[in-house]
Amino acid sequence: MEKLKKLKTKYFSLSVAVRAAVWFTFCNLLQKGITMISMPIFTRLLTTEQYGEFTVYQSWYSIINVIVTFNLSGNLILNGMSKYENRRNEFISSIQTLSSCITICFFIAYLIFHNFFNHIFGLSTLFMVTMFAQMLFEPAYLFWSQRQRYEYKYKGLVIVTLITSSLGPIIGVIAVLSTQYKAEARVISFAIVQICAGLIFYIIQSIRGKTFFNKEFWRFALSFSIPLIPHYLSQIVLGQSDRIMIDKMIGASEAAIYGVSYNLAAVITLFVNAINNSFVPTLYESLKSKKCENIKKVAAFLAIFMAGLICVFMLFGPEILTIFVAPEYIKAKWIFPPVAASMFFTFIYVFYVNVEFYFEKTNYVMFVSVLGAVVNIILNLVFIKKYGFIAAGYTTVFSYIVFCFAHYLLYKYIAKKEKTGNVYNDGIFMILGISVLAFMLICILLYKFNIVRYILIALIAVFAVIFRKKLIYAFKKALNK
Repeated sequence: MEKLKKLKTKYFSLSVAVRAAVWFTFCNLLQKGITMISMPIFTRLLTTEQYGEFTVYQSWYSIINVIVTFNLSGNLILNGMSKYENRRNEFISSIQTLSSCITICFFIAYLIFHNFFNHIFGLSTLFMVTMFAQMLFEPAYLFWSQRQRYEYKYKGLVIVTLITSSLGPIIGVIAVLSTQYKAEARVISFAIVQICAGLIFYIIQSIRGKTFFNKEFWRFALSFSIPLIPHYLSQIVLGQSDRIMIDKMIGASEAAIYGVSYNLAAVITLFVNAINNSFVPTLYESLKSKKCENIKKVAAFLAIFMAGLICVFMLFGPEILTIFVAPEYIKAKWIFPPVAASMFFTFIYVFYVNVEFYFEKTNYVMFVSVLGAVVNIILNLVFIKKYGFIAAGYTTVFSYIVFCFAHYLLYKYIAKKEKTGNVYNDGIFMILGISVLAFMLICILLYKFNIVRYILIALIAVFAVIFRKKLIYAFKKALNK
């Protein structure tokens, strides 16, 4: 009982931002954890070709969603929360109406030219209509979610995440078992949960805001978001185009194998997103006051933490795949290290992009981001056909390095122009990046020598146990800043 009281006291002694970061991380882990637990079920209920159809649907959804909704649920909401601090309800209500109007216009265009678009995307009319329904309502849930994160209101978000994340796989399994059209059942059951959740929040936020059109809000949203569409598309292309290109160039089965390994390796983005969501409000306040010394220290520590986490994650690649996927997917282990390594450069470039967004340099962001996407597509065209789907893992990590470096150059230009000084310790970021790449190569070699790999894992575990108090103290100290 005494220990519980001490633990409770320690918990409430943490700042609101730290408590929120902990719960947002838990929330993301919960969401991804349920997805990972359900993955072995679906990879066994569906053939690799059927699972590939679901994977390709998700990839196309990510790309088309950016265009059809202008990705208004992205960084626009964070900037809107800061810009319209006293009119947040009205802002969100107005923006979700704008999102609906844009989506409906695109849907009308699709209905007129549906044969053309079905051929381009390689998806049936059923899948496309399902996709538009999801894009119409899901943004409302994302608007609400972004606001909860910005305001550090984690309780409601955790509850809603638990409900939606649990219902998705449950309904999915029931649907797949109930029909011979298993790929269609998986896609539609996945979309229905998102649609229902979005519809509920759409109604709630409309009632609260009571603002369906506001010229100022719409003008700000469009001027902020339209220049960022190429940036958001570039992000999606880096993460999703591999699967689409593998599907077109090799086959759906290979796309499924690559997609499973990529999704498991990309679990690390849970920490990236959770840390970023809690980091952005503090960063914005520091940039506003031009006092970035603490930001520099915290960002450096978080980068060290993330690099260490990714390296450990890479070591366990074969075991993670063995646990979560069917045997026919195991050959995807060679993709695991480069994809995991690319997540580090994702983490670093987000630091730079946050500064770019704060100063609303969206036009610059657009050109820089497109560069990384173009590099990725060109490399995929050259190497996937020649070396197979495994090559996509290595083109991904190289493209993320280019993406990160390009945003670093833009960040330096903006920092100089705005006279903020050095917001981050770029030297540490560079050393960590080189270290992660070196460890990636080591892991690829160690996958052939399991005994050596297990010894290294044991040594790391012993080190973590011996220095656990110092590591925990350093982590808490960094977060509390």
